[in-house]
Amino acid sequence: MATKNLYSEEGKEKIREMAEDIEFAMLITGLDKKPFHIVPMTTKKVDEDGNIWFLSHRDSKNNQNIAENAEVHLSYSHKNGLQFLTLFGMAEIVHNSEILEELYTSLDDIWFEGKEDPHLTAIKVIPKSAHYWDSKNNKLVTIFVLGMPFSFGDKKDSVDEGDIKL
Repeated sequence: MATKNLYSEEGKEKIREMAEDIEFAMLITGLDKKPFHIVPMTTKKVDEDGNIWFLSHRDSKNNQNIAENAEVHLSYSHKNGLQFLTLFGMAEIVHNSEILEELYTSLDDIWFEGKEDPHLTAIKVIPKSAHYWDSKNNKLVTIFVLGMPFSFGDKKDSVDEGDIKL
């Protein structure tokens, strides 16, 4: 594994690339309580500042937890690409109708009654720190390279891994 820590703009770009590619995250709230509340979420967008956006129900447990403690954790895992991103940040509940309209798609009709649903909110996660593992190769090549004995060469070219400081 090659360690490559990323900073500022390069870090934001890595978060954007991975969060949009993986798409689904586990949103962990209630970090001051045990057990934590964990729920799968679809990444709706990563904005130019590196903030990650989701849609959520106004009365959901995750919204309640964020109202009490804005600290959240996101965990992304791409099963086919051997990509992983873990991120700590601060969350905000957003009610802005322009943002809700931008993020909403017809697929969200499963959970909401359209863009005008009074229960519709957005969650904006402002990343503070992150750590990633990103395979440069496809899954089969990565598994093969990682499984090879050290005597066959250096493994560090198959996966990049590092901290992201924002």
